[in-house]
Amino acid sequence: MDSETKYLLSLRAIRERAKIVWTAAQTGNLSHFDLHEDRLEDVAKFVLSVIERDFGPNKFDTIPPHGRWQHFEVGGVPRVTNLIESWKSQGVTDEVEITRRLIDLFFVSVLLDAGAGDVWRYVEPGTENKYERSEGIAVASLYMFNEFAFTTRKIPAVDGQGLVNLSADALAAGFQSSTSNEMLGVESRAALLKSLGTSLLAHPKVFGEEGRPGNVVDYMLNSAGTSDLDVFVLWDALQEVLIPSWPKDRTTVNGAPVGDAWPLSILQKQATTTTAGIQPFHKLTQWLTYSLMVPFQRLLKKQWANADALTALAEYRNGGLFVDLGAITLKPEALEKGLKASGQELPLFDASDDVIVEWRALTLGLLDAVYEKIVASIEGRYNVHLSMAQVLEAGTWKSGREIAAQKRPTTKSSPILMRSDGTLF
Repeated sequence: MDSETKYLLSLRAIRERAKIVWTAAQTGNLSHFDLHEDRLEDVAKFVLSVIERDFGPNKFDTIPPHGRWQHFEVGGVPRVTNLIESWKSQGVTDEVEITRRLIDLFFVSVLLDAGAGDVWRYVEPGTENKYERSEGIAVASLYMFNEFAFTTRKIPAVDGQGLVNLSADALAAGFQSSTSNEMLGVESRAALLKSLGTSLLAHPKVFGEEGRPGNVVDYMLNSAGTSDLDVFVLWDALQEVLIPSWPKDRTTVNGAPVGDAWPLSILQKQATTTTAGIQPFHKLTQWLTYSLMVPFQRLLKKQWANADALTALAEYRNGGLFVDLGAITLKPEALEKGLKASGQELPLFDASDDVIVEWRALTLGLLDAVYEKIVASIEGRYNVHLSMAQVLEAGTWKSGREIAAQKRPTTKSSPILMRSDGTLF
């Protein structure tokens, strides 16, 4: 792999390229958006109000890091804890094996966790509880996991061949997707898991001969020895297995795929090389990294070095927050183009459109700016420091969802619509 491609796959590249876009925003030189920097204080106050409502004044230390674990607990049901207790009652008491199983579950569940659409709902078996979006996907994937849908064995686990064998029909059935309850991108999600299965089997050094995601537990423990676990080691392992798994229409550099990384006009204007005009995000891989870190911490009591290398997540809840609160607005030409494409009240773009790529890059700069304001306020008033992962969890992501529900109660959709294949957002 050449050095330019390797750079685009790194965490460092995400933030460094986004800073170029942020500078362009502050100087009024974006292609598709206008930044209203005076509104960032309003955004910070709104996010702070949500955090304080749920965790103030003395529960800030209980804010979990952004991760998949919480989504399984929707409706106040401790499904992960219940799952662990059921395994222990069956004689599975080894904390390392329990962690492997959770990593198996989280790995598949996160990769399925792109937008399900505004219509789809999942009814939890044995109840009348309906769940949608990320939480619905989490609960559905948990039930499929417990029914051995992702493995060739008769234990709750995931292995490469089990994913290769998974059909789109089986995934649709597991997610209760139908013509009247359609989940977006079922075919492409199934194809992603099949491709992942093949890639897992091709990387036995990390995932074992059976291509089990949970074997990354042993890989990380062995690589760390007595030291803290290293986010960079986990990141490289995930990128190595995921980059070949993504859809084949993603960006390539010299014939090599670079995943969730896209050409961006604002970067291309000042680029001296072809790759300098590409903005990487690797959103699902970062979401997976955040999520996989948690079981290591909670079950194995391991700490992570270089966790601050992870960025905020460039997705529609975080980005929509700034649109809905007026911190950024589409330029008239971009808005007209999006409205023409949708034929509705909200603009619509392809996920790879320059408008969306700029929005996502801008979102990273906006989140860093608001994070600084939130941290300063909470440290000054409560003498508590919150990590980016905690602010994403209790603050920006939740705030983006809440303001969307206030403004669009029927759909709760993003203020900017995207054509999704279920493998990106």
